[in-house]
Amino acid sequence: MPDPAAPPTLRHLEQLMAQLLDGVIVVDPTGVILRANAAALKMHGIDRVEDLGATAEAYAERFTLRSGNGRLLKRREYPLFRLLAGEAFPDETVQVAPSGDDEVRWVHEVRDVAMDVDGGDADYLALVLSDVSARFNAERRFKAMFEANPAPALIVRLRDLRIVQGNPGFLALTGFLQEQLAGKSLFGLDLLGGLADPTATRARIEQGRVLPQSDAELLVADGTRRLVVFAGQPIDVTEEDALLLTFADLQPRREAEIALQASEQHLLAVFDMAPVAMVVTHHADHRIARVNAAFRSLTGLDDERVLGKTADELALWETAAEREVAEAALTATGSLHQHEARLLAREHDPIDCLVSAQAVDMDQQPCVLWVYQDVTERRRNEVELAAAIDEVMKDASWLSRSILDKLATLRRPGPTAPAIDLSAREREVLGLICDDLDDGDIAQRLHLSRNTVRNHVARIYAKLGVNRRSGAVIWGRERGLGSHGL
Repeated sequence: MPDPAAPPTLRHLEQLMAQLLDGVIVVDPTGVILRANAAALKMHGIDRVEDLGATAEAYAERFTLRSGNGRLLKRREYPLFRLLAGEAFPDETVQVAPSGDDEVRWVHEVRDVAMDVDGGDADYLALVLSDVSARFNAERRFKAMFEANPAPALIVRLRDLRIVQGNPGFLALTGFLQEQLAGKSLFGLDLLGGLADPTATRARIEQGRVLPQSDAELLVADGTRRLVVFAGQPIDVTEEDALLLTFADLQPRREAEIALQASEQHLLAVFDMAPVAMVVTHHADHRIARVNAAFRSLTGLDDERVLGKTADELALWETAAEREVAEAALTATGSLHQHEARLLAREHDPIDCLVSAQAVDMDQQPCVLWVYQDVTERRRNEVELAAAIDEVMKDASWLSRSILDKLATLRRPGPTAPAIDLSAREREVLGLICDDLDDGDIAQRLHLSRNTVRNHVARIYAKLGVNRRSGAVIWGRERGLGSHGL
């Protein structure tokens, strides 16, 4: 309740103070605390004006004050003492805590008011307090998050589009020092280059509007530029309206794309110059995307005829079944190695090929690289050689055993094996085995006992490295033994 004994001016002031949301502390010029409204008491965590202290000195004993940036204030720097010293401070931020408590409890924004009754010296002095604790805490949390955020970011003041601060991520990305950025014009530095629509982007920034993600060439300290994607968001947790710009570095992706393009160009150069026929098809539908000169020469098919077509549409393989087997093997393992196939070339005889394939990426698309190795001439030579050997071996009685083995190997090429030294009798027995005679028939034909024949057969098995009659038959017939071997 207002004090009826108080002078009218102070009583009226007290009535006014009671209606204010801001806190008010009134002192006389000697530093005695005369009045404080409920808002001011609440901002100090007390219920009675006496708990503020009777004087400015007593107030300083009960409360510890810090500056807005956390610096501990000396007593003469307290707003009450500055007020008594006649200093003006239209808006000043102080952090307040009970004496002996290191944790800040309240944040006040303080301004001075001097009142006089007769137009002379001030009769009363007042501190007007606004509780900005919530805003201060929000600003402090934002600052901590801004500093700790690994994503590069800038704060730009909307009033004049000058940079307030860059976080460590931005400094690391660009190589700038904080002092090279703070207070500088965002557009004066020309930080953002290569914008798709510079006019529209600048207008959004000037209006403090949300900036959707956009690509830009960000200036770095050495004068070069890095490809980034950036976005902007208005913020109100700083002392002035500002815009938060965040950045993501796309330079590594750009360099990877450049390296990939160079690699693909190198691959295409090798592809075009390769002496063996090659084809690139799309992985999804196996339609032909590219062929090289060797393929065009081998098949007689030009680009206009083959590009965009499938092997079936071109009737390239002799049978669809062969192609399906090759594609199934490719799908199962991602590659195909020396698959035997026959291609049907335009206006040419069929072409015997060894087909290999490998899944690859080209132009950032999954593809398949097919390699067709022409072995037609080699196959023809093998057939002709085998026919000549067969002709020679029709009358092989004059040839030595080692020559017979070598001729048999040439006729049916296979892994090289050491020559096997069979005696004349063993070779004779093996020839009869190849004619499907059993041990009894062989004994009768050669006038030998069955035991002797069995001993010969056992030694033949051991020398040939087989354990059954069929293995010996195959070995002997491949070398022209027996009537079936010719």
